[in-house]
Amino acid sequence: MSKVKNNLDERQEQALLQVEHKGCWLAFWGLLAAIVVQQFIFGFEFSHIAGEWIVFMVLCIYLLEGSLKNGIWDRHLKADLKTNILVSLVASVAAGTILGLVIAHRYPGLEKAALLAGVLSCAGIFVLCIVSLMILSAAYKKKIEKLEKEPEE
Repeated sequence: MSKVKNNLDERQEQALLQVEHKGCWLAFWGLLAAIVVQQFIFGFEFSHIAGEWIVFMVLCIYLLEGSLKNGIWDRHLKADLKTNILVSLVASVAAGTILGLVIAHRYPGLEKAALLAGVLSCAGIFVLCIVSLMILSAAYKKKIEKLEKEPEE
């Protein structure tokens, strides 16, 4: 298999990796913001966000799989119960709040129902997040153990 010639020196390679890294996260958060904004504008019509949602999910799965494959959890956060609870709480409150606001905006006069939907969604999302993070952190720890046992090449 022939190698493709790299015209970049080490400094340029590192700079390009930083540009790509920032571009990836810009796309990630931009797609999430676009999905949320479109929910306010169009309500829960999946057809209005299908394209953004598909790209967002592909990006999420790619980042997740690539990180776990390489034994990477996060640059700043640890894969422990305390962090998983905190992250799940933040995600569930944000998602529940957004959902409640979307429902309240879409259906004026049903503020109590919107609040209830937001609270119930918050609880459900918390459970889904904490379970998912616990499974993923266990897989990460297993991968780290495997990588530490492998001889270095």
